[in-house]
Amino acid sequence: MGLAMITAMPAISTEPRIEPATIEDMPQLVELLMALFSEEEDFRPDRTKQEHGLRLILEQPNRGRIFVLRTDYQVIGMVNLLFTISTAEGGLVILMEDVIVHPQHRRQGYGARLLDHAIEFAREKNFRRITLLTDKISAESQAFFAKHGFSHSSMIPMRLVFASS
Repeated sequence: MGLAMITAMPAISTEPRIEPATIEDMPQLVELLMALFSEEEDFRPDRTKQEHGLRLILEQPNRGRIFVLRTDYQVIGMVNLLFTISTAEGGLVILMEDVIVHPQHRRQGYGARLLDHAIEFAREKNFRRITLLTDKISAESQAFFAKHGFSHSSMIPMRLVFASS
């Protein structure tokens, strides 16, 4: 599976814009997630799981927001913001996941635009913190987030994964 599974995209005719994702974006969002999870060591792409997770967010906006970077005809990037409560911060916080730009459109500033939009959204809505997990073997990814103000935490992520039914 790798990045080749995302189909080639036509040249961009208009400046991409950032908007909330809609259920109609589902097929393109799933393709972006399939590419992302094929790049990350901890995850395995699974079209059914990715679609189900996206649907849970898109159908219940109180759980989070998915913002997309789109042209007139194509989604070329996305960021997923999940909402939760932190007792340490005494309020609402965001877990940011799934920051991805289509491979053909990387290194053009689109990832920075998505990230800046997510940060501004969090500030406007008075969230207290954004936490993200990035692949520890990707120095490029870590440098990208550090450039935008994120810093390493002394907290170590651990997880317990249950088999899906």
